[in-house]
Amino acid sequence: MSLRELSASLAEGLITPSRAVEIALDRINETEADLKAWVRLDAEGARAAANQLEQSARPRGPLWGIPVGIKDLIDVAGLPTRCGSSLRDDQPARRDADCVRLLRDAGAVIVGKTVTTEFGYFKPGPTRNPANLSHTPGGSSSGSAAAVAAGAVPLALGTQTAGSLTRPASFCGAAGFVAPTGTFSLEGVTGLSHSLDTLGFLAPSVADLHFLWEALKNPVPATPAKDADQPARVLLWNGSGLGQISTDMTAAVEDAGARVAADGGSVGEWSEHDLIRRLSEAHMDVMAFEAAQERAAELNHAEELSAPLVELLTTGLHLTQDEYRAALQTIADGRQRIMTVMQFCDAILGPAALGAAPAGIGATGSPVLSRPWQALGFPVVTIPGLRDGAGMPLGIQLIGLPGCEDRLFSIAKRIETVLSSPRIPIVPNR
Repeated sequence: MSLRELSASLAEGLITPSRAVEIALDRINETEADLKAWVRLDAEGARAAANQLEQSARPRGPLWGIPVGIKDLIDVAGLPTRCGSSLRDDQPARRDADCVRLLRDAGAVIVGKTVTTEFGYFKPGPTRNPANLSHTPGGSSSGSAAAVAAGAVPLALGTQTAGSLTRPASFCGAAGFVAPTGTFSLEGVTGLSHSLDTLGFLAPSVADLHFLWEALKNPVPATPAKDADQPARVLLWNGSGLGQISTDMTAAVEDAGARVAADGGSVGEWSEHDLIRRLSEAHMDVMAFEAAQERAAELNHAEELSAPLVELLTTGLHLTQDEYRAALQTIADGRQRIMTVMQFCDAILGPAALGAAPAGIGATGSPVLSRPWQALGFPVVTIPGLRDGAGMPLGIQLIGLPGCEDRLFSIAKRIETVLSSPRIPIVPNR
């Protein structure tokens, strides 16, 4: 059941929050042995919260009774925040992160914590891809993406510093939304890079994500934008210069662009490839420099960290202040240039990952196609629905400007409606 469908059923009294929680727990029990998406379930806490909602006389929030998974970089009161690392113990968090409190205030029920890679970087957890259990779900919001794609919960919280939400959404076949940097408080979220970290959400469809966005940002239903139903004006970006894009992914992006045009939209070609490459390089420098400051205490225990994380932190330690400031300036100049270009279009449409999820669960794939957009802090919607020749999900990303999220969602929903979007089964292959 989609987020919107479940919300409507709860509002109409066709289902209670307690029943919604039990359905989620049953689905988790059915899938978890194969999927391994959850670090910690809080079944009793979720049942108690659902019962409290049913007994409360307070006005019902827009997410009343909705079961939610929370990435294990984010504090939930009473549960530990392990961050995918042996350096963190089982000491429970004393209070909810601000974003968790926002969900609770809207009526959501927290079911548990989902798997993350180590401190949101590359070392994977045990989670598998629900489309094919022998393939990676991506990272670092691996558990959240897999749980949503498998139908365990209709909503999960993630974070992104490079490609931590866009890539797993693409790999698993979920819809993803990366909020513009600074939109939501990150108090209570274990970060990696203060100027790049941002919050994100995963749901079954783009329409669900738009429903969520309106619920969290506009408690009073917003008046539809005048251009909400207008055909899209997009620039097609092929990811040139950043990595080897699979032929299936290239075809998927071209197919999506053709469908935008067939829907009456206008489709141009993105040409600023060198700028995107420079932004990707600047992103890597900023991320390394800031991560070395954020995770300095952990680097004192390098023997308990993965080699990729140690390499990131030591690289950051060797970057100078001048190099860091130069990277920030590259990003600032690039933001200004791209905002100028986007005065003549609504969004940029491109590949969300280099291709489908690679085989194996020992690595999480490359975030390179998200780096430039994350550096800019722009909102990004990952649109599911397309598949490669083997039936694996291929997500495409739609990038917009901060402050224009409703228009971005409007375009993404129009694209979503012309893409086939079958429910992804879990493939037992043990």
